[in-house]
Amino acid sequence: MSSPIKETLWDPIAGFGVTFRTMFKKTVTEQYPFEKVPTAPRFHGRHQLNRWPDGLEKCIGCELCAWACPADAIYVEGASNTEGDRHSPGERYGRVYQINYLRCILCGLCIEACPTRALTMTNEYELADNNREALIYEKNDLLAPLLPGMVEPPHEMMISDDQHDYYRGKTLPIVEVSTGSAGENGEATA
Repeated sequence: MSSPIKETLWDPIAGFGVTFRTMFKKTVTEQYPFEKVPTAPRFHGRHQLNRWPDGLEKCIGCELCAWACPADAIYVEGASNTEGDRHSPGERYGRVYQINYLRCILCGLCIEACPTRALTMTNEYELADNNREALIYEKNDLLAPLLPGMVEPPHEMMISDDQHDYYRGKTLPIVEVSTGSAGENGEATA
């Protein structure tokens, strides 16, 4: 049982101890947004849908990321690839892909569930907006940009004729297709 002298004299002093200890320390002022500090390499920021080296999408529309999301922030609608309309090397691709950043808690469970590493998280953290509709990212907002040598889908498979070569991660030269041909350094020309 505590004594009344301790309660009346010592407890207020102990309570203000934190205040007195921090009162004379130098303050640290962040100069954000004028000086942006780089994030840690494994920071979970905005999502990105990745591409294969020839430009085909890695997303196969399996919807595992949507099932793994605890906040129900991801909506995926898959469709089948056809000969004239190929978006990914597999049988299916993600026709509709949406992430609602009003719900997303940036936990990273969706990227753990993705079997093809199509979905990853970038270091981009500035997601605020004054419009609620702008925080629902569509597939074209999430797709990785086309790098040199990539061709905008739909097109035939350019790394190999076999979809298993894509998923095994084989490093193969880009072969010629009807929409363009590959140069010596892998850049596609139309």
